[in-house]
Amino acid sequence: MRSTTRAPWRRAFVTWGGAAALGLGVALTATAEDAPAVGLPFEEQVQVCGACHGNDGNSQQAGTPSLAGQPELTIVNQMIYFRERLRQNEVMTPQARGLPDVEIQALAAYYHEQPVAAPEGEPDPELKARGQEVASQQRCASCHLSDYRGREQMPRLAGQREDYLVAAMVAYRDRTRGGPDTTMIDVMRGIDDDDIDAMAHFFTYLHVEE
Repeated sequence: MRSTTRAPWRRAFVTWGGAAALGLGVALTATAEDAPAVGLPFEEQVQVCGACHGNDGNSQQAGTPSLAGQPELTIVNQMIYFRERLRQNEVMTPQARGLPDVEIQALAAYYHEQPVAAPEGEPDPELKARGQEVASQQRCASCHLSDYRGREQMPRLAGQREDYLVAAMVAYRDRTRGGPDTTMIDVMRGIDDDDIDAMAHFFTYLHVEE
């Protein structure tokens, strides 16, 4: 039986129009410098994001992360970092410019609810086993949980695009990612490329049977 309870992202979307009256400082009129999605109907905002991340949050674009199944706070934090230029990215910083908190929260809630698609291809058993070993040594599960689904501001790793995971871990190690959270810089210090490749492979194919 289908539930009649309104989904969290729907609730957030319905309430955004009155948010300014509650003192949340939502800008109801987009300016020329705002991101393309600012002020659009929610379904159109999803299409804007989906051009790169996929409408269901499962990215088919090289180097672009999937958002499906990510913890809401993970998405909210990163979008605010981009919007406030605490984290710089030539694509995402302009896309987040001017997005009100309530619209970011609605998008985060929507993508959190989307099922994570199975990755393409087949896992390499030896590479996956090595990645599991390195992840255990680095105690990745202490923050990202034992099934690597993430929690709060810690992102989901399970099922994430392999190429994106490699790029993200290399950027942390090489201190080029930016943003206010420096925890991962310490975690990735001294990890070589081979072990990064192995961890990325393990996380991507974690729930794929060999």
